[in-house]
Amino acid sequence: MSISVGDRVAVLGLGIIGSRACSRLLDAGWQVSCWNRTAKALTGETATPEEAIHGAAVISIYLKDARAVREVVGRLDAFLQAGQIILNHATLDLETTMWLERVCVARGCRFLDTPFTGSKVASANGQLVYYTGGDAGLAADLKPYLGVTSKSQLHCGAIGTATVVKLATNLISACTVQALAEALAIATSQGVSASCLIQAVAGNASGSVLTGMKLPTMAVGDFETHFSLSNMGKDTRYMLALAESAGLQTPALAAVSKRMGELDAGGLGDLDYSAVVKPYQEKA
Repeated sequence: MSISVGDRVAVLGLGIIGSRACSRLLDAGWQVSCWNRTAKALTGETATPEEAIHGAAVISIYLKDARAVREVVGRLDAFLQAGQIILNHATLDLETTMWLERVCVARGCRFLDTPFTGSKVASANGQLVYYTGGDAGLAADLKPYLGVTSKSQLHCGAIGTATVVKLATNLISACTVQALAEALAIATSQGVSASCLIQAVAGNASGSVLTGMKLPTMAVGDFETHFSLSNMGKDTRYMLALAESAGLQTPALAAVSKRMGELDAGGLGDLDYSAVVKPYQEKA
């Protein structure tokens, strides 16, 4: 199936990423209908998800989590039309991804497991990277569509592989930012300036794109949300479930997940996940 500009598409979920994806698609000339639980007053927004998906060749899902995806897709099940392409961009547990595939097959729809990496700035600039799992031919057909919101796509294998890759990369990010928070807290408690530590990390083998992004903002207490603590904590729990299913012990992930859960419950969930450093700064 060829997908091209001018086709009707639907975007479900208009949060940080979905709203920006919707805007880019509209600017690129696609016919976009969209929906969000809480109205955003965006161009093409409909009152219900049923209206949004009616007649859409492609349906992109940017909902928050597995619970939201199951609720919305379950509601839409009877309204899906054979031949529609369903793309899930939300980061889910593997079981929910496989459930989505079964729903799509039962309705004669095509499904691609399509989570992404990138946050607020990347989505606004069309610089996301999509991980794709499923039919490689379908993934290739969708490049004109996915290319509007991304700089590249990495095909990972069968349905579910992209979900696992996304969770694995988030595991690394979660543990890295917790390590940065602890390093910053310890170093500054011993009289080392934050700027000195930032320079040291930048020139050290431990430096990375992530440390370059997060450590400077953590040092000044800037927790503008690019990826929320609540969402990252949710993803660590999905990865813990995968580890448990494989009989693997993951002590670092378990500790970070527990910490993020505590901070989320303490009211920091809507901040960027780099807010794991905030309690250290308040103590100081």
